[in-house]
Amino acid sequence: MTVRPVVTVLCSHLFWFVLAGVSTLCAETRIGVIGLDTSHTIAFTEMLNVKRDMTEFADFRVTAAYQYGSLDIPSSTNRYPEYLAKMKGMGVTILSSVAELLKQTDCILLETNDGRRHYEQALEVFQSGKRVFIDKPIAASLSDTVKILEAAKKYHASFFSASSLRYVTNVQLARAGKLGKVLGADVFSPFTVEPTHSEYYWYAVHGVEPLITIMGTGCKSVSCYPSEQADVLVGVWEDGRVGIARAIPKQWKYGGCIFTNKGATEMGNYEGYRPLLQEILTFFRTGVVPVDPQETLEIFAFMEAATESKRKGGIPVTLKEVLEKAKKGN
Repeated sequence: MTVRPVVTVLCSHLFWFVLAGVSTLCAETRIGVIGLDTSHTIAFTEMLNVKRDMTEFADFRVTAAYQYGSLDIPSSTNRYPEYLAKMKGMGVTILSSVAELLKQTDCILLETNDGRRHYEQALEVFQSGKRVFIDKPIAASLSDTVKILEAAKKYHASFFSASSLRYVTNVQLARAGKLGKVLGADVFSPFTVEPTHSEYYWYAVHGVEPLITIMGTGCKSVSCYPSEQADVLVGVWEDGRVGIARAIPKQWKYGGCIFTNKGATEMGNYEGYRPLLQEILTFFRTGVVPVDPQETLEIFAFMEAATESKRKGGIPVTLKEVLEKAKKGN
């Protein structure tokens, strides 16, 4: 009996095993994008396809996109020609439907700027079983937000939604308890109104989301005090703590103050899209949802309660009240 054939066979098997492993490691996860009407689409695609970080982004690439997207919001639809050209220039194939996109990709970035379209588009993704990030605002109304969460539960879908402001360094440190016990916070953000959306959903979400990230869930009621300088949204938590979101028109800065038992700490400004994209890719890899959908629901219920309070002259409105109304489809 000779040893050589056995060794040859073993080496051959080892070669193919190693080659298969290398192929697996080199395989890229194909990301599909829905909606070419927001700057987020371009920013994410540039980081993944052009400014590639081999340690973080090497196994992901945006390979295909479906253009629409907003249909009747000029500030969004005006972007289509420019963004379509940019996506093609970054090697992205433009497809004619969400269904076609789902067949050719592994994970989805739902970037449509118009929250009114999110339910129908998310539903199609949920039914496919693919993981999806739904960009802000998750919907244009609280009732549609509830419908999205119900559909995700029905189809056992894995998704999350978040503002990039959630991932400001000190917001995350406060959330982790590393700044001390959080006693309250005062956050400010820009404020513009899109008439097709609930009043604070279009942009004030960038202040409310970090506020609730810092404070944690458990807000009981919200009072709204509007003025020409700012709309001040005051939330009272079940444990008596107070958190404030200031929605300031005609300015494009973010920030705030976090109050803990160790003192006051500046929240910090917007830090770019990279921290959010890192969370999205980790979610795509693992399936572990980084933001509980129930927390997202509370964020949008907070803003809906603020809108109702504003309509009623500033009286406190409970989140329970607006959620019950939304669940009835009103």
